[in-house]
Amino acid sequence: MKKNILGHLDDCQVCNSESIESIINMGHFAPCDSLITKENINKPENTYPINLVRCKDCGLVQIDYAVNPNELFFPDYPYRSGITEVLKKNLHAIAQQMVSKVSLQKGSFVMDIGSNDGTILEGFKNEGMKVLGVEATKIANIAKEKGIDTIQEFFSENIAHEIKSKYGSPSLITAANVFAHINDVDNFMKGIDVLLDEDGYFVTESHYMLDILDTLQYDSIYHEHLRFYLVKPLQILFEKYGFKLIDIERITNYGGSIRVYAQKGLNSQVKKSVEELKKLEIKKLAYESETYVKFANRIEASRQEIRSLIIRLKDEGNKIVGIGCPGRSATLLKYCGLTPDLITYIAEQPESLKLGMYTPNTHIPIVEDDIMLRDQPEYALILSWHYAEPIIKTLRSKGLKSKIIIPLPEVRIVT
Repeated sequence: MKKNILGHLDDCQVCNSESIESIINMGHFAPCDSLITKENINKPENTYPINLVRCKDCGLVQIDYAVNPNELFFPDYPYRSGITEVLKKNLHAIAQQMVSKVSLQKGSFVMDIGSNDGTILEGFKNEGMKVLGVEATKIANIAKEKGIDTIQEFFSENIAHEIKSKYGSPSLITAANVFAHINDVDNFMKGIDVLLDEDGYFVTESHYMLDILDTLQYDSIYHEHLRFYLVKPLQILFEKYGFKLIDIERITNYGGSIRVYAQKGLNSQVKKSVEELKKLEIKKLAYESETYVKFANRIEASRQEIRSLIIRLKDEGNKIVGIGCPGRSATLLKYCGLTPDLITYIAEQPESLKLGMYTPNTHIPIVEDDIMLRDQPEYALILSWHYAEPIIKTLRSKGLKSKIIIPLPEVRIVT
């Protein structure tokens, strides 16, 4: 029987086991980046369930509903990796590290899947590599304007054959913050296998389940994130397609991620980092059901604490706004019931493609941060809390005097 890749998913997305247990059902949400225009503010939104579940066999934490990728990553998708200076520097540094780590020669062919505005490929180009991006949305045009050759398509086995015949086989394929988003993993991995040079490297970055547990990042649970990886399910996934997980690094991106190095062929030498991290996961009980019962209880307690604080501050006559509108903010706002009567608006950078829009689910207006600097509201809830330190530093240097609420891992107020 053909495995579901859209709609409700009955079995594990990695090992196909039917031994699935529920962690927390968060309700129905509109996709996190389906921002609303003023003209559509009173029209109905498409919403889909977010039920976080876990495979009792391989340990993969996942959501059990896959939305059509054409709806999630639509042509006018508003996320750009290159407008956040911290992230831009990170992505350029990643390129430099990878070139060194896998010993790429100048002129080697490097490809990035889900390449967005080409920021990571700029880093590889600076290192003397030949680069190509594959990006499903119109953000591809921004990359092309920067001189980054980009194909505007969803990556697939068919596209892989076309790329191979036109460009040859890359020595390295990267997929930063993309690999957990793919609903048809089988087709995707077959495409990587077709395309990648023999002994070539496939390097991915994804939110890491251990960090999500440690820092209570339930705001990272949304439809784009179908899977939350640990080492064991990753090993199973790669070996199924003839790849070996050879190295793994914990990185700070997005509040805690892992960078995973897989090499084509099953005879590669595995570095100590892989088994060491798996041992840490076992020690921290990341494969035990009870850990996720506690996680769900902590999520519910956090929701109540955040909502109670915001309502109390509002009742005391304070104006409260939001800072930053990352995709993950949609989960926090909706799950905690933070609507425009509580959060007046959300302030974004002037380069953001989200300005003038409204948040999905909660319909909070998104405005330029100059408005917040002019208003000086009593409180500002930082929704990009995982980058709180540099964002607060920048806003203070611009003159923001508001008290800043950091919602996670525990609520605190910075004066």
